[in-house]
Amino acid sequence: MSAPPAEQPSVPDTPLRGVLVLASLGAAAIHFAYAPTHLAANTAHGVFFVVVAWFQLAWAVAVGLRPSRALFALGLVVNLGVIGVWLVSRTIGISGETEALSFPDSAATALAAVVVIGSFARAAVGLPRRRFPEAGTGAFLGASAVAVAALVSASMVPSLSGGHGPGGDGAGGHDGSGAEVEATGAVDDGHGDETGAVAEAAHGDGAADGHEDVVAVPYDPDLPIDLGGTEGVTLQEQAEAENIIAVTLLRLPQWADAADAEAAGFRSIGDGATGVEHFINQEFMEDDVVLDPDRPESLVYSTEDGGRRLVAAMYMTAVGSPLDEVPDLGGDLMQWHVHDDLCYNAEGKVAGITNAEGECPAGLVKPEETPMIHVWIEAHPCGPFAALEGIGAGRIAEGEERLCDEAHGD
Repeated sequence: MSAPPAEQPSVPDTPLRGVLVLASLGAAAIHFAYAPTHLAANTAHGVFFVVVAWFQLAWAVAVGLRPSRALFALGLVVNLGVIGVWLVSRTIGISGETEALSFPDSAATALAAVVVIGSFARAAVGLPRRRFPEAGTGAFLGASAVAVAALVSASMVPSLSGGHGPGGDGAGGHDGSGAEVEATGAVDDGHGDETGAVAEAAHGDGAADGHEDVVAVPYDPDLPIDLGGTEGVTLQEQAEAENIIAVTLLRLPQWADAADAEAAGFRSIGDGATGVEHFINQEFMEDDVVLDPDRPESLVYSTEDGGRRLVAAMYMTAVGSPLDEVPDLGGDLMQWHVHDDLCYNAEGKVAGITNAEGECPAGLVKPEETPMIHVWIEAHPCGPFAALEGIGAGRIAEGEERLCDEAHGD
């Protein structure tokens, strides 16, 4: 009588659980890698990344050590929520701003989906525990580990990162100037202590303009910002102007919904029939900061399509400040102006313009002159700092010519 065949070494219920652990660890690694970028751009978004990363890491460890149906159910619910947030951010947008699809976020979402599907199989379906050949299980888990590692590694490649590399480089994907930009804060405008929206540039000390061989390119908010090629503008001034645009592109879209702006205290001046409509925030006008997209004195919406599309910020200095005391930033790329030709009614709506003597019709008043500057978040024929033209276009400093930066215009 021959001896029974020897049993092959086996392990209980390892392959699926191992894949879930690897997938959760991979998703955590990607979220940890990109958390600094999102923290620099938006604190709430960055904190979300950190919390999700720590959960995915802790969950992977717990499942690897002591799996349970409740633990699988928790992983299913949380990762399903993370996927839901990702879908909203790429379709209708969070706070009104949609995000572009990129490889890292797609990879992290795919790994989270693996966790959702596998956790559902264990928690809801209740797959029976089976034993699998040890050799085959080891090979399968080894291949899975290599696949997850390759996916995570590819997510760190700058060319696949969607314009915002891990560790905080290029936060927001807007600033191609080589300068560091603070995501929040404001510039000291001479009547307060706030600093920060325009960080010190890394272009150089501005000793020479450095534009002799540089060809100006049109301003496109979807491309790296490049305001080079303007004669007489130093590299320092160029960096200052580019940084102001970068911060505005990054933060101003929080006001994309005019209803949200009104809830925050913005009020229309009633000029929507002109094709653009200005909203003013009196509280922000009276504070001591300027050039801060978190507290913009005025918002500009296009009304050409029948709705309200946010197109620019209109930053203002302290009410009554003279034009010769505006922030000295951006050189000839930027031009401040005042509106001394508009007349307002008692409700704060524009109701006319001044006559040849600079006087308003009876019953209307001119507001106190306040220097202001536009920063456009979409292309404009006269560049990113173009002032509105036509009737009521305002007045610039004596001796200056009205700026139309066609070199950087659309």
